[in-house]
Amino acid sequence: MIEVNELTKRYGSTTAVNRLTFTVRPGRVTGFLGPNGAGKSTTLRMILGLNEPTGGTATVDGHSFRGRPRGLRHVGALLDAHDVHGGRSARAHLSALARSNAIPLSRVDEVLREVGLADAGRRRIGGFSLGMKQRLGIATALLGDPPVLLFDEPLNGLDPEGVLWVRGLFRRLAAQGRTVFVSSHLMSEMENTADELVVIGRGELIAAQSLAEFAGRGNRLTVTVRTPEEAALAAVLAAEGGSAEPDGAGALAVTGLSAARIGELALRRRIVLHELAPRAASLEEAFMELTADRVDYPAGEAR
Repeated sequence: MIEVNELTKRYGSTTAVNRLTFTVRPGRVTGFLGPNGAGKSTTLRMILGLNEPTGGTATVDGHSFRGRPRGLRHVGALLDAHDVHGGRSARAHLSALARSNAIPLSRVDEVLREVGLADAGRRRIGGFSLGMKQRLGIATALLGDPPVLLFDEPLNGLDPEGVLWVRGLFRRLAAQGRTVFVSSHLMSEMENTADELVVIGRGELIAAQSLAEFAGRGNRLTVTVRTPEEAALAAVLAAEGGSAEPDGAGALAVTGLSAARIGELALRRRIVLHELAPRAASLEEAFMELTADRVDYPAGEAR
């Protein structure tokens, strides 16, 4: 279990992380989300003892990770797939880590097989593709068979088969009772993989709850409406305070009115409806809405 309490990191006058408090529990996959510059990587580095907090604490199973000898047996982490010696082979890289952490060397072959690099173990890492480096980074995290695992953008460079493999891996690790904490900017993957979410913006906590609860916080309930009389219906709905826009799939996306109210208005004006279906906000829509005022570098409109 990872416990973060009032965690703070300042660089001069800049506050990168501000009094973060959350818990990552075992037996589930927890996604770590936030806009660019939100403080996700800094938080992960403080959990791992790589950065010293300005204030607060971050513990793994009740202890500071920095004080753990043979750390790979307690926590496995992938922070930067490029942060490896390109002149070494994958086997040499993992073997050195195994020796320094008192891990049996037989474990090296096991994790290379698990991540699909068994045939590339003797190749120099400098010749690896980004996807292969990601797999090697995951192998490194798994090497000590730890109960707690942290991954920062683990899907970068992976092909569709690799993405499916990682998704299944995270599920298996969580089912084994491990704590799995995954930082990612890919909303679709978190929607398919995560059970819980920790969401931050500008270094501050926005939410720490289940994926379904977070998605439900989005206020933009949309109703999909199909009708052969789109213009007439749009005018009626606008007069009632609703908004109807084409959704690009031959229907109207209506906001501001419930499905029941839309049906009543259409019946009253004798407008035929072929479909009337409410749709809750997706994870991505909820994320964009709830972090809109926490983005440091918003894209401007073209001029």
